[in-house]
Amino acid sequence: MWRCDQAWRRGIFAIILVMMLMPLRAVEVKLVSFNVRYETSQDRGWKSWSQRLPHVVAAIRVMNPDVMGVQEALHGQVEALKRALPEYEFYGVGRDDGKTRGEYSGVFYRKDRFRAELSDAGTFWLSDTPEKLGSRTWGNEIPRIATWLYLVEISSGKGFTVFDTHWDHQHQGSRMKSAVLMAKRIDERRHADEPVVLLGDFNATEGNPAVDYLAGRQTSQEAAKVWSKPLVDCYHLLHPQEKNRRTFHDWKSERTGWAKLDHILCSSTCKVRSAEIIYPADGQNPPSDHFPVTAVVEW
Repeated sequence: MWRCDQAWRRGIFAIILVMMLMPLRAVEVKLVSFNVRYETSQDRGWKSWSQRLPHVVAAIRVMNPDVMGVQEALHGQVEALKRALPEYEFYGVGRDDGKTRGEYSGVFYRKDRFRAELSDAGTFWLSDTPEKLGSRTWGNEIPRIATWLYLVEISSGKGFTVFDTHWDHQHQGSRMKSAVLMAKRIDERRHADEPVVLLGDFNATEGNPAVDYLAGRQTSQEAAKVWSKPLVDCYHLLHPQEKNRRTFHDWKSERTGWAKLDHILCSSTCKVRSAEIIYPADGQNPPSDHFPVTAVVEW
């Protein structure tokens, strides 16, 4: 009896030792940030949403994201994308009323791979009163928002927080304060010991103090201080010398120049495997007035 018990203990110890020595499986996530351009009657012909929708969906299928932040999508556009992409769940609200009015900055995620903890999710307004629906106090004429969501990989139980945002297109003071508020909310997230990714249209390029504040680069006196826990700018990390990094092309499909308004940032603990700007095939009309951006990150 004693010998059997001893053998059982040795067996359990061996199993535990093997498990301790086994390398932990890394979590690899493909991220996309995509300003899909709001639906408006001013966009006619191939620029109209009805004609663009199949091309937007096709572009998403080619990119094959695990998690995607969209900007500018109105409620009808969100519903159309949800119907066309049944393998994804969506989280987000309209910026005007916190429900369905106004543009969304929302998150699509693969429902077969991730589950969302909706107790750790929400939207805040980029203003001095971030919990007040539709608020704007920093000089921007329209409300601006950020959405966050905590996702857990079903197979591994590992989680991370994703933020998606769209900053003001006119007021630099608003963009700078948005960066500081974003950093504060990232620092205060519930699962602060796990990775975070930030997706969005910042309406600002690398070199703008608001973008550089989040990425931990040298910034101007516009920032109150240097953020102590900056994120990694995925594209800039892998392509620091690339001069042609345009994402906003205003329907012209122009690829040259520095106008990279769309960004993906991640925790410094992540490994950035790839980061790209996704262009349409030569001769093909673009699905939006922004090129989407992708990054593959691992932790």
